[in-house]
Amino acid sequence: MPSKLTLSILAAALAAGAATQAQAQSGPSKKMTFFVTSTNGGKGADYGGLAGADKFCQSLADAAGASKHTWHAYLSASESGSAKAVNARDRIGKGPWYNYKGELIASNVDDLHFNSRINKQTGLTEKGGIVNGVGDKPTMHDILTGSDTQGRAFAGGQDTTCSNWTSSAATGSAELGHVDRTGLNDLPPAHSWVMAHPSRGCSQDGLRSTGGDGRLYCFAAK
Repeated sequence: MPSKLTLSILAAALAAGAATQAQAQSGPSKKMTFFVTSTNGGKGADYGGLAGADKFCQSLADAAGASKHTWHAYLSASESGSAKAVNARDRIGKGPWYNYKGELIASNVDDLHFNSRINKQTGLTEKGGIVNGVGDKPTMHDILTGSDTQGRAFAGGQDTTCSNWTSSAATGSAELGHVDRTGLNDLPPAHSWVMAHPSRGCSQDGLRSTGGDGRLYCFAAK
């Protein structure tokens, strides 16, 4: 029969474990400055432009208790008429960035694009969830970026941003990254969190057909 001292130690250990679990479930780390959206905007790649995408990131961050920051979507925009191209890397602040658990994703912009720690286990949502990757059903690892591997807009007339994030048509295309750094083959693009492949159209169905869900990367710009 366990002694009173043993029972007391076990009770203390259980209480400490329960407290740790409750703390882990109470919300994101106070350091969180990066997340993948837990859902989409409901209109495929149409977020109402960069401003609308930023607003979506901000709304999810606010709901998660991270409203002290100004949040921006990691999206580039193509040159259009008199409007110059916009690079995703120039919209997200200087870093460092941490995920839901407070784990370091990148120290600065160069680190983010040359040595990013984003992967399936660290690319968490604002709720702490893991995004379905290769092997999961359904796969949702395609994240909208419209960017090249260095986080810049593409030059030329090719549409890589679904009309600068205003189209949900079956036509058009957006460049996508793989949050789990995994693809159907072992070629380098499959490992890119920024530039893995283009989408099949801009509609919700089109995005899902290539392994996505119309989700975004969100970074605390301030």
